[in-house]
Amino acid sequence: MIKTIYIEESIKNHPRTKKILKNFFNPTIVLCNRYDEIFNRKKQNFRIQKSRPSLILANKFDNFVLPTPKGLGICSEKNYYFSHMLNCLYDCRYCFLQGMYKSSNFVLFVNFESFGRKIDEIIQNNSSEKKITFFSGYDCDSLVMESITGFIKYFLPFFREKPNAEIELRTKSISIKEILNLEPFDSCIIAFSFTPNEIAKKNEHGTPSVSSRIDAMKKLSDKGWKVGLRLDPLIYHINFKKNYKKLINDIFSKVNINSFHSVSIGAMRFPNQMYNQILDLYPDEELLVNSLTKRNKMISYPTNIEQEMINDCKKYLSKYIEKDKIFAFNPYS
Repeated sequence: MIKTIYIEESIKNHPRTKKILKNFFNPTIVLCNRYDEIFNRKKQNFRIQKSRPSLILANKFDNFVLPTPKGLGICSEKNYYFSHMLNCLYDCRYCFLQGMYKSSNFVLFVNFESFGRKIDEIIQNNSSEKKITFFSGYDCDSLVMESITGFIKYFLPFFREKPNAEIELRTKSISIKEILNLEPFDSCIIAFSFTPNEIAKKNEHGTPSVSSRIDAMKKLSDKGWKVGLRLDPLIYHINFKKNYKKLINDIFSKVNINSFHSVSIGAMRFPNQMYNQILDLYPDEELLVNSLTKRNKMISYPTNIEQEMINDCKKYLSKYIEKDKIFAFNPYS
Protein backbone atom coordinates (compact mmCIF):
# COMPACT_ATOMS: atom_id res chain seq x y z
CA MET A 1 0.00 0.00 0.00
CA ILE A 2 2.81 2.43 0.87
CA LYS A 3 4.67 3.39 -2.31
CA THR A 4 6.42 6.62 -1.26
CA ILE A 5 8.59 7.10 1.82
CA TYR A 6 9.82 10.53 2.89
CA ILE A 7 12.92 10.52 5.09
CA GLU A 8 14.42 13.38 7.03
CA GLU A 9 18.04 13.94 6.01
CA SER A 10 19.21 13.74 9.63
CA ILE A 11 18.01 10.15 10.11
CA LYS A 12 18.55 8.65 6.66
CA ASN A 13 21.40 6.52 8.10
CA HIS A 14 19.74 5.78 11.44
CA PRO A 15 19.82 2.00 12.11
CA ARG A 16 16.04 1.94 12.67
CA THR A 17 15.47 3.75 9.37
CA LYS A 18 17.50 1.14 7.51
CA LYS A 19 15.64 -1.66 9.25
CA ILE A 20 12.23 -0.16 8.41
CA LEU A 21 13.12 0.24 4.73
CA LYS A 22 13.78 -3.50 4.46
CA ASN A 23 10.02 -4.03 4.79
CA PHE A 24 9.36 -2.37 1.42
CA PHE A 25 10.08 -3.47 -2.11
CA ASN A 26 11.52 -0.73 -4.30
CA PRO A 27 9.72 2.26 -2.69
CA THR A 28 10.09 5.80 -3.98
CA ILE A 29 12.40 7.57 -1.50
CA VAL A 30 12.21 11.34 -1.07
CA LEU A 31 14.54 13.17 1.31
CA CYS A 32 13.33 16.22 3.23
CA ASN A 33 14.61 18.56 5.94
CA ARG A 34 11.70 18.20 8.37
CA TYR A 35 8.61 16.02 8.29
CA ASP A 36 6.22 18.95 8.70
CA GLU A 37 7.23 20.22 5.26
CA ILE A 38 5.21 17.28 3.95
CA PHE A 39 2.78 16.65 6.77
CA ASN A 40 1.61 20.23 7.39
CA ARG A 41 1.66 21.67 3.91
CA LYS A 42 -1.46 23.50 2.75
CA LYS A 43 -4.18 22.36 0.36
CA GLN A 44 -3.98 18.68 1.25
CA ASN A 45 -7.09 16.54 0.99
CA PHE A 46 -7.27 14.10 3.88
CA ARG A 47 -9.86 11.90 2.15
CA ILE A 48 -8.02 11.56 -1.16
CA GLN A 49 -4.71 11.00 0.61
CA LYS A 50 -6.22 8.29 2.82
CA SER A 51 -6.60 5.99 -0.19
CA ARG A 52 -2.84 5.99 -0.79
CA PRO A 53 -0.92 7.40 2.16
CA SER A 54 2.84 7.81 2.26
CA LEU A 55 5.17 7.05 5.16
CA ILE A 56 7.32 9.80 6.66
CA LEU A 57 10.31 8.78 8.78
CA ALA A 58 11.27 11.54 11.18
CA ASN A 59 13.26 12.50 14.24
CA LYS A 60 11.30 13.95 17.17
CA PHE A 61 12.98 16.74 19.12
CA ASP A 62 10.56 17.67 21.91
CA ASN A 63 7.22 16.93 23.57
CA PHE A 64 8.08 13.25 23.74
CA VAL A 65 5.72 12.59 26.64
CA LEU A 66 2.73 14.73 27.61
CA PRO A 67 0.13 14.72 30.43
CA THR A 68 -3.11 13.05 29.38
CA PRO A 69 -5.97 15.36 28.37
CA LYS A 70 -8.39 16.52 31.03
CA GLY A 71 -10.79 13.82 32.15
CA LEU A 72 -8.63 10.95 30.92
CA GLY A 73 -6.54 8.59 32.98
CA ILE A 74 -7.04 5.30 34.76
CA CYS A 75 -6.13 4.32 38.33
CA SER A 76 -2.91 6.35 38.60
CA GLU A 77 -2.57 9.87 39.96
CA LYS A 78 0.03 10.57 37.26
CA ASN A 79 -1.02 9.82 33.68
CA TYR A 80 0.96 10.55 30.52
CA TYR A 81 0.79 9.66 26.85
CA PHE A 82 3.36 9.38 24.07
CA SER A 83 3.05 8.86 20.33
CA HIS A 84 5.70 7.10 18.30
CA MET A 85 3.43 7.61 15.27
CA LEU A 86 0.95 10.15 13.94
CA ASN A 87 -2.13 8.86 12.09
CA CYS A 88 -3.70 5.44 11.83
CA LEU A 89 -3.96 2.76 9.17
CA TYR A 90 -7.66 2.35 9.92
CA ASP A 91 -10.38 4.71 8.70
CA CYS A 92 -12.96 5.10 11.46
CA ARG A 93 -15.55 7.70 10.52
CA TYR A 94 -15.60 9.16 14.05
CA CYS A 95 -11.81 9.38 14.42
CA PHE A 96 -10.64 12.74 15.78
CA LEU A 97 -7.32 12.51 13.90
CA GLN A 98 -8.99 13.52 10.63
CA GLY A 99 -9.98 16.78 12.30
CA MET A 100 -6.59 17.25 13.95
CA TYR A 101 -4.22 16.77 11.02
CA LYS A 102 -4.19 18.16 7.49
CA SER A 103 -2.53 15.03 6.21
CA SER A 104 -3.43 11.33 6.37
CA ASN A 105 0.19 10.32 5.73
CA PHE A 106 1.84 8.31 8.49
CA VAL A 107 4.65 9.87 10.50
CA LEU A 108 6.92 7.43 12.31
CA PHE A 109 9.48 8.85 14.73
CA VAL A 110 12.50 6.54 14.66
CA ASN A 111 14.28 7.85 17.79
CA PHE A 112 12.59 5.53 20.28
CA GLU A 113 15.53 5.98 22.64
CA SER A 114 14.67 9.67 23.10
CA PHE A 115 11.15 8.72 24.19
CA GLY A 116 12.66 6.22 26.61
CA ARG A 117 14.95 8.82 28.20
CA LYS A 118 12.04 11.19 28.78
CA ILE A 119 9.95 8.40 30.30
CA ASP A 120 12.86 7.53 32.61
CA GLU A 121 13.12 11.18 33.62
CA ILE A 122 9.42 11.35 34.51
CA ILE A 123 9.65 8.14 36.52
CA GLN A 124 12.69 9.43 38.43
CA ASN A 125 11.01 12.77 39.14
CA ASN A 126 7.98 10.95 40.53
CA SER A 127 9.76 8.24 42.49
CA SER A 128 7.35 8.65 45.42
CA GLU A 129 4.38 7.65 43.25
CA LYS A 130 3.24 4.04 43.60
CA LYS A 131 2.30 3.94 39.96
CA ILE A 132 2.56 6.15 36.86
CA THR A 133 0.62 5.22 33.74
CA PHE A 134 1.84 5.87 30.21
CA PHE A 135 -0.60 5.55 27.32
CA SER A 136 0.22 4.68 23.73
CA GLY A 137 -2.41 4.75 21.02
CA TYR A 138 -3.93 8.25 21.18
CA ASP A 139 -2.47 9.52 17.90
CA CYS A 140 -2.13 6.13 16.21
CA ASP A 141 -2.97 2.48 16.77
CA SER A 142 -0.35 0.89 19.02
CA LEU A 143 -0.17 -2.48 17.25
CA VAL A 144 -1.45 -2.36 13.68
CA MET A 145 1.88 -1.43 12.03
CA GLU A 146 4.15 -3.38 14.39
CA SER A 147 5.71 -5.39 11.54
CA ILE A 148 7.13 -2.10 10.23
CA THR A 149 7.73 -0.08 13.40
CA GLY A 150 9.12 -2.60 15.90
CA PHE A 151 7.43 -0.55 18.64
CA ILE A 152 6.42 -3.56 20.76
CA LYS A 153 9.81 -5.21 20.47
CA TYR A 154 11.44 -2.09 21.85
CA PHE A 155 9.03 -0.73 24.44
CA LEU A 156 7.65 -3.81 26.20
CA PRO A 157 11.10 -4.96 27.41
CA PHE A 158 11.75 -1.31 28.34
CA PHE A 159 8.64 -1.06 30.55
CA ARG A 160 9.12 -4.51 32.05
CA GLU A 161 12.09 -3.06 33.95
CA LYS A 162 10.08 -0.11 35.38
CA PRO A 163 8.34 -1.41 38.52
CA ASN A 164 6.30 1.75 39.24
CA ALA A 165 5.37 2.45 35.60
CA GLU A 166 2.40 1.05 33.75
CA ILE A 167 2.02 0.99 29.95
CA GLU A 168 -1.32 0.84 28.14
CA LEU A 169 -1.34 -0.13 24.46
CA ARG A 170 -4.62 0.97 22.89
CA THR A 171 -5.65 -0.80 19.71
CA LYS A 172 -8.28 -2.22 17.39
CA SER A 173 -5.68 -4.48 15.83
CA ILE A 174 -5.34 -8.25 16.09
CA SER A 175 -1.60 -8.07 15.35
CA ILE A 176 -0.63 -9.64 18.66
CA LYS A 177 2.07 -12.09 17.53
CA GLU A 178 4.97 -10.10 18.98
CA ILE A 179 3.20 -9.74 22.33
CA LEU A 180 2.43 -13.45 22.51
CA ASN A 181 6.12 -14.16 21.93
CA LEU A 182 6.96 -12.28 25.15
CA GLU A 183 6.43 -13.22 28.78
CA PRO A 184 3.49 -11.27 30.25
CA PHE A 185 3.94 -8.75 33.04
CA ASP A 186 1.19 -7.14 35.12
CA SER A 187 2.11 -3.52 34.40
CA CYS A 188 1.29 -3.86 30.70
CA ILE A 189 -2.34 -3.52 29.58
CA ILE A 190 -3.45 -4.27 26.03
CA ALA A 191 -6.62 -2.21 25.74
CA PHE A 192 -9.04 -2.96 22.90
CA SER A 193 -11.49 -0.39 21.59
CA PHE A 194 -14.97 -1.53 20.59
CA THR A 195 -18.26 -0.33 19.25
CA PRO A 196 -21.11 -2.81 18.63
CA ASN A 197 -20.94 -4.86 15.46
CA GLU A 198 -23.71 -2.85 13.80
CA ILE A 199 -21.75 0.39 14.27
CA ALA A 200 -18.31 -1.09 13.58
CA LYS A 201 -19.34 -2.52 10.20
CA LYS A 202 -20.64 0.84 9.05
CA ASN A 203 -18.09 3.22 10.56
CA GLU A 204 -14.80 1.42 11.29
CA HIS A 205 -13.41 0.92 7.79
CA GLY A 206 -10.48 -1.45 7.50
CA THR A 207 -10.58 -2.66 11.10
CA PRO A 208 -10.70 -6.30 12.15
CA SER A 209 -14.18 -7.58 12.97
CA VAL A 210 -15.54 -7.31 16.49
CA SER A 211 -15.43 -11.10 16.89
CA SER A 212 -11.77 -11.29 15.81
CA ARG A 213 -10.85 -8.58 18.31
CA ILE A 214 -12.57 -10.54 21.06
CA ASP A 215 -10.62 -13.63 19.97
CA ALA A 216 -7.37 -11.64 20.18
CA MET A 217 -8.28 -10.48 23.70
CA LYS A 218 -8.94 -14.09 24.67
CA LYS A 219 -5.56 -15.28 23.32
CA LEU A 220 -3.74 -12.60 25.29
CA SER A 221 -5.78 -13.32 28.40
CA ASP A 222 -5.11 -17.05 28.13
CA LYS A 223 -1.38 -16.29 27.98
CA GLY A 224 -1.56 -14.23 31.18
CA TRP A 225 -1.64 -10.68 29.80
CA LYS A 226 -3.77 -7.96 31.35
CA VAL A 227 -6.40 -6.57 28.99
CA GLY A 228 -8.52 -3.44 28.98
CA LEU A 229 -11.91 -2.75 27.46
CA ARG A 230 -12.43 0.69 25.94
CA LEU A 231 -16.02 1.58 25.09
CA ASP A 232 -14.94 4.93 23.77
CA PRO A 233 -16.55 6.45 21.88
CA LEU A 234 -20.03 5.36 22.85
CA ILE A 235 -22.19 5.86 19.77
CA TYR A 236 -25.87 6.63 20.26
CA HIS A 237 -28.20 4.80 17.87
CA ILE A 238 -31.66 3.23 17.76
CA ASN A 239 -30.63 -0.17 19.14
CA PHE A 240 -28.08 1.22 21.59
CA LYS A 241 -29.20 -0.72 24.67
CA LYS A 242 -29.56 -4.05 22.89
CA ASN A 243 -26.30 -3.75 20.94
CA TYR A 244 -24.07 -2.62 23.81
CA LYS A 245 -25.51 -5.25 26.12
CA LYS A 246 -24.74 -7.92 23.52
CA LEU A 247 -21.23 -6.57 22.93
CA ILE A 248 -20.42 -6.61 26.64
CA ASN A 249 -21.91 -10.08 27.11
CA ASP A 250 -19.96 -11.43 24.11
CA ILE A 251 -16.67 -10.07 25.47
CA PHE A 252 -17.04 -11.24 29.06
CA SER A 253 -18.41 -14.64 28.09
CA LYS A 254 -15.18 -15.40 26.18
CA VAL A 255 -12.41 -13.51 27.96
CA ASN A 256 -11.26 -14.45 31.47
CA ILE A 257 -12.83 -11.88 33.80
CA ASN A 258 -9.79 -11.93 36.09
CA SER A 259 -7.56 -10.67 33.29
CA PHE A 260 -9.37 -7.33 32.97
CA HIS A 261 -7.37 -4.41 34.28
CA SER A 262 -10.07 -1.78 33.64
CA VAL A 263 -12.98 -0.66 31.52
CA SER A 264 -13.39 2.91 30.31
CA ILE A 265 -16.50 4.55 28.91
CA GLY A 266 -16.80 7.84 27.06
CA ALA A 267 -19.38 9.33 24.72
CA MET A 268 -18.36 10.51 21.27
CA ARG A 269 -17.17 14.13 21.55
CA PHE A 270 -15.09 16.64 19.58
CA PRO A 271 -13.74 20.13 20.22
CA ASN A 272 -15.73 22.59 18.10
CA GLN A 273 -13.06 23.36 15.50
CA MET A 274 -12.12 19.71 15.11
CA TYR A 275 -15.76 18.77 14.61
CA ASN A 276 -16.21 21.42 11.91
CA GLN A 277 -13.19 20.14 10.01
CA ILE A 278 -14.47 16.55 10.13
CA LEU A 279 -17.94 17.65 9.10
CA ASP A 280 -16.42 19.37 6.06
CA LEU A 281 -15.09 15.97 5.02
CA TYR A 282 -18.43 14.21 5.58
CA PRO A 283 -21.25 16.78 5.38
CA ASP A 284 -23.94 14.10 4.98
CA GLU A 285 -22.66 11.65 7.57
CA GLU A 286 -25.51 10.68 9.94
CA LEU A 287 -23.08 9.75 12.68
CA LEU A 288 -21.77 13.32 12.82
CA VAL A 289 -25.14 15.05 12.71
CA ASN A 290 -27.77 13.00 14.53
CA SER A 291 -28.39 13.89 18.18
CA LEU A 292 -25.20 15.98 18.62
CA THR A 293 -25.17 19.37 20.32
CA LYS A 294 -22.73 22.00 21.53
CA ARG A 295 -21.58 21.69 25.15
CA ASN A 296 -18.89 23.89 26.69
CA LYS A 297 -16.76 24.28 23.55
CA MET A 298 -17.35 20.63 22.72
CA ILE A 299 -19.69 18.83 20.35
CA SER A 300 -21.26 15.74 21.88
CA TYR A 301 -24.62 14.29 22.86
CA PRO A 302 -27.00 16.17 25.16
CA THR A 303 -26.34 15.49 28.84
CA ASN A 304 -29.39 13.25 29.27
CA ILE A 305 -28.44 10.99 26.34
CA GLU A 306 -24.80 10.76 27.39
CA GLN A 307 -25.74 9.92 30.97
CA GLU A 308 -28.25 7.32 29.83
CA MET A 309 -25.60 5.61 27.68
CA ILE A 310 -23.02 5.61 30.47
CA ASN A 311 -25.48 4.37 33.10
CA ASP A 312 -26.72 1.58 30.84
CA CYS A 313 -23.19 0.37 30.10
CA LYS A 314 -22.24 0.53 33.77
CA LYS A 315 -25.28 -1.59 34.56
CA TYR A 316 -24.35 -4.22 31.97
CA LEU A 317 -20.71 -4.20 33.06
CA SER A 318 -21.48 -4.51 36.78
CA LYS A 319 -22.63 -8.06 36.13
CA TYR A 320 -19.02 -8.99 35.37
CA ILE A 321 -16.55 -6.51 36.84
CA GLU A 322 -16.03 -4.50 40.03
CA LYS A 323 -17.23 -0.90 40.00
CA ASP A 324 -13.79 0.44 40.92
CA LYS A 325 -12.45 -0.90 37.62
CA ILE A 326 -15.00 1.07 35.56
CA PHE A 327 -14.04 4.62 34.54
CA ALA A 328 -16.34 7.11 32.84
CA PHE A 329 -14.58 10.02 31.15
CA ASN A 330 -15.99 13.49 31.70
CA PRO A 331 -14.22 16.20 29.65
CA TYR A 332 -16.76 18.83 30.75
CA SER A 333 -15.97 18.90 34.48
